[in-house]
Amino acid sequence: MMVGPPVVKDLVLVGGGHSHVAVLKRFGMRPVPGVRLTLICRDVDTPYSGMLPGLVGGFYGFDAAHIDLGPLSRFASARFYHDEVVEIDPVAKRVHCRGRPPVAYDLLSINIGSTPRTLSVPGATEHAIPVKPINRFLAHWEALQARVLARAARARIGVVGAGAGGVEILLAIQKRLGELLAECGRLESTPEFHLFATDADILPTHNRRVRQAFRRTFQARGVQLHVGQAVVRVGAGQIECADGAVHGLDEILWVTQAAAAPWLVGSGLALDADGFIAVGDTLQSVSHGDIFAAGDIATLTGAPRPKSGVFAVREGPPLARNLRRALLGQALSPFRPQRRFLSLIGSADGRAVASRGAWFADGRWVWHWKDWIDRRFMTKYSTFPIMKPPTTQPALPAGLAGEEVIREISAIAMRCGGCGAKVGSTVLARALAQLRPVRRADVLIGLDAPDDAAVVAVPPGKVMMHTVDFFRAILDDPYVFGKIAANHSLGDIFAMGGEPQTALAVVTVPYGVEAKVEELLFQLLSGALDVLNAANTALVGGHTGEGAELALGFSVNGLVDRDRLMRKGGMRPGDRLILSKPIGTGTLFAADMRLKAKGRWIDAAIAGMLQSNGPAAHCLHAHGATACTDVTGFGLLGHLVEMTKPSAVDASIELGRVPLLDGALDSVKAGIFSSLQPQNLRLRRAIANAESINQDPRLALLFDPQTAGGLLASVPAGRAQACLDALKALGYGAAAEIGAVTPQGNQLEPITVLA
Repeated sequence: MMVGPPVVKDLVLVGGGHSHVAVLKRFGMRPVPGVRLTLICRDVDTPYSGMLPGLVGGFYGFDAAHIDLGPLSRFASARFYHDEVVEIDPVAKRVHCRGRPPVAYDLLSINIGSTPRTLSVPGATEHAIPVKPINRFLAHWEALQARVLARAARARIGVVGAGAGGVEILLAIQKRLGELLAECGRLESTPEFHLFATDADILPTHNRRVRQAFRRTFQARGVQLHVGQAVVRVGAGQIECADGAVHGLDEILWVTQAAAAPWLVGSGLALDADGFIAVGDTLQSVSHGDIFAAGDIATLTGAPRPKSGVFAVREGPPLARNLRRALLGQALSPFRPQRRFLSLIGSADGRAVASRGAWFADGRWVWHWKDWIDRRFMTKYSTFPIMKPPTTQPALPAGLAGEEVIREISAIAMRCGGCGAKVGSTVLARALAQLRPVRRADVLIGLDAPDDAAVVAVPPGKVMMHTVDFFRAILDDPYVFGKIAANHSLGDIFAMGGEPQTALAVVTVPYGVEAKVEELLFQLLSGALDVLNAANTALVGGHTGEGAELALGFSVNGLVDRDRLMRKGGMRPGDRLILSKPIGTGTLFAADMRLKAKGRWIDAAIAGMLQSNGPAAHCLHAHGATACTDVTGFGLLGHLVEMTKPSAVDASIELGRVPLLDGALDSVKAGIFSSLQPQNLRLRRAIANAESINQDPRLALLFDPQTAGGLLASVPAGRAQACLDALKALGYGAAAEIGAVTPQGNQLEPITVLA
């Protein structure tokens, strides 16, 4: 039975800029049945440019000045692909990313912002710090603070670019560095600041009173202005101006005119003279009707405007409206940008200046007004209404699907069961043809010559291992889910000291039109093959069927020398318990479904799930592990009980040493648990001192089910520290000794948990 309309159109958003966050919110409030949204963005947290100076100056915290794209994408039912776009192919209608297979689209929108123009000035790229993209600048800003604080002498800091961005960032940096140096008792080391303007005055697009106000501010704060001096060369510790003057500087920040992403040049899109996407008044590319663009990356051919966040914000609603109209086959509506706009520029001292055309105002009330506007904007994208699902199945909108697609949709409603529920051979063959499984000499019959069954050889002296895992998708990115599912399925083989040999895939894909099912299979199995191939595991076949939800699993064969086989039993009193990865995936993904998890929490959890257990298993075996298992659905405590029983021992866990994923404890404290948690809680009876630690929120995480979790092993006490050091050197940075194995006492309560 279908749980929603089949996907017939893919709307792909490239970039998480100010315009696209508005698109996501509006599509979340009013989705278009049959349309699937995908957001591709390099960053999980997208900064709001209007609050950057306040963030740098210490007035705002990180979360206050960033929009979290994780819950926003979840609210919009959009797949979030955390990657960077490097190319688009408008002919094949594919978006090429740095770290994943190409992404297909029917309609594309681009909102990736801009970067300061450094390539036109020799040495600027190598020696200057660009303020955009903002997320990268924040890392530079942290390093700059450290350098200034470490200097014995007074630093000389130059800002190139005297528009609103340059003015605000200079004053914010001056304010924050002054505070930090004052805290260290080093007011005499307050940096010397220089501002360089190509034009004859600062803030050339603002009225005279604005310019005068900031000239007074700079004079009062000792900022040296260099107006009418274009920077023509940047070197290590100096800049050279057009008049031949050379200025020695310790830090150089670049806040000049905007530049476009270089990959647009080869895209085939119509661009303006500066390399930005040329769009008409509908925000549609003038050369490609299925591509839209907004914000800094776009130039309105009939009404060009400055590269400013205010226009990106204003373009959000009309962009969302026209994307919706384009999907529905309706006429697009023009966007007419205002000629005059409100500008609010803070001076990092509790005051701000406002202007619109010739109008001018300044004072503390203007800063409070600016702060109120900025916070109100951010609130729109951090709080979400509860959207009720439609009571009836909505019909696909007219114009969304062509006749051929409509015929396919009609057929979907009458899908067969049994073998009739298999994915069609043509679709499957096309998807598999794009994949390249690793070749192994011991695979006699596999996907390269498919038959009724795969045939593999067992080398002499080896024994064969068999395991199977299968589960529903826990995230909307099929490529990453494919990698996680494959990693999870290999865990049992690694935990027992074996090497995986072959895998059979079992896939359930949602009902859909052929082209969408084929693309989904390609993305899903591409991710899985990345992991399987890296583990020298041959994908030799499988089964693919249709169902209500995406699900994936693998039946894996492995090989191991009989004397290298690691079991759950074998723990010995005195051994130390070592856990290779942090726990918390169950509660985090439950929180994600409720829009309660920060995007960076989920991003870190995914990074952990993508880390193979193979190197950790080799390390544990090399350091004499006496028993081992992988921590998955039964949670840390459940899998530890599985080890203590056959070993006839007890064990103790120190809660404070158990590594936790960022945000896991926050989610538990908020009362958010995985749906499997109640079943795992039945194992509370295995804890000898459960009542004494009942109020500790960390206790709940011992029952948290894990996906692609780490390895739990017992290691002789004398080798535990060396084992931990080796694990950390292999990249398992959170690996920890979490407890010890003790002699068996009461077999009904084998675990003691120490707070």
